[in-house]
Amino acid sequence: MRHPLDDVLIAALPAGSVYAVGGRVRDEFRERLDGAERPPKDLDYVVTGIPLEGLLAALRQVGRVDLVGASFAVLKFRHPAGEADIALPRRERSTGAGHKEFAVEAGPDVPLADDLRRRDFRMNMIARRLADDEIADPYGGVEDIRFGRIDIVDESAFEEDPLRMLRAAQFAARFGYALTERAEAGMRAAAALVTTVSAERVGEEIGKLMAAPAPSVGLEILRTTGVLAQLWPELLEGIGVDQNDWHAHDVYRHNLATVDAAPAGDVTLRLAALLHDVGKPRTAAPREDGRGNSFYQHEHIGAEMVLPMLAKLRLPAELVGTVAHLVRHHMYAADPDAQDKTLRRFVRRIGPEHLDRLFALRSADVRGSGLPRRDDSNERFQARIAAVLAEGPAFSVRDLALSGGDVIAIFERKGLAASGFRGDRRVGEVLQALFEEVTDDPSRNEAGALAERAERYIDEHFSASR
Repeated sequence: MRHPLDDVLIAALPAGSVYAVGGRVRDEFRERLDGAERPPKDLDYVVTGIPLEGLLAALRQVGRVDLVGASFAVLKFRHPAGEADIALPRRERSTGAGHKEFAVEAGPDVPLADDLRRRDFRMNMIARRLADDEIADPYGGVEDIRFGRIDIVDESAFEEDPLRMLRAAQFAARFGYALTERAEAGMRAAAALVTTVSAERVGEEIGKLMAAPAPSVGLEILRTTGVLAQLWPELLEGIGVDQNDWHAHDVYRHNLATVDAAPAGDVTLRLAALLHDVGKPRTAAPREDGRGNSFYQHEHIGAEMVLPMLAKLRLPAELVGTVAHLVRHHMYAADPDAQDKTLRRFVRRIGPEHLDRLFALRSADVRGSGLPRRDDSNERFQARIAAVLAEGPAFSVRDLALSGGDVIAIFERKGLAASGFRGDRRVGEVLQALFEEVTDDPSRNEAGALAERAERYIDEHFSASR
């Protein structure tokens, strides 16, 4: 697929010297097979037969150039037509653990095949020359794409860069590809090295895995090769842990089925689905009737486990907190016949901003059970909640018709606080008492009525005569 930046580079650089490389070229071949259009997300080029100084000079005539990898000879090129990474061919050899130290040689004398060989998988070792679309495929990457394979060239590929193990898993899940025996053997041999990869890079790849149509595909690859035991051994505790008549799978398989059932495109929800029952193995107790196990308060234990499991991946604190919150509350009672005030308290407890995800998690949990849905109580409960939300009641103290400033003014007027009083715990206590009343009866959320109730509460609890 031609990109406007291709024409800019063809005109600016020697004929036949510019090659498109990376995921863009791989996806062009995928598109030929399935017809699904995949606009390039990242533009990467390799330029052959020209020294770095000449490349810099040519590019500076048509756009802005920054040298972002001096030793790697990588240029960040910016032009109205787009942005790209442009590099000279290079070969590299890992000299340290965790993909952190390399011996690198870059320049016009390095063959293009050597540059392609340093990439992770054969399907990514393909280049397309812009001038005539000639394909350079020295390692059989096109065949791997045709047959849906993920393969390596060097046996040491995962030892040189352990991050590739996570990339293999997320590519398999996203593309529906299978690892070759050689790739699987390489992952098993290097599994322990995944602990040398930076937490941020691990978190990034896990996020891509969670965006796949079926994350379970990648998770199973990580499990069978020993990588998952290094990253999240907590997940493996569910293997062989039987549940009850409401589940067809053990805890581990149920978690995988639930994450697959959760809507794609929401990493937070997908992580909550994967981890929602992670606390079950640690709370498992045989049922008295002999029909599987019970898991008393597993949601509480699970929420506690989620925090360190996700925090060690350096994921955003808000995401981690939301996942733990969803895990903590995923066992809510869906009673469609509950009183309105009970429903309002449910919304308060969960938070309106979390309801959609929590309901989606429940739906995925039911589908992940492997058994038919028992009834429509969840759907009717959600309909009741939607009706409550539509009424617009107060769901926090901030929604009250009486403000903290109004309560402060009452304290000052009654001589219970000096002029300029800025509030203390008493103000919060009054507002919370008003909020409880409004939750029971939303019609009480009227400024005049709340002011009268606030005065009575202050007289009863904070009067100077008490």
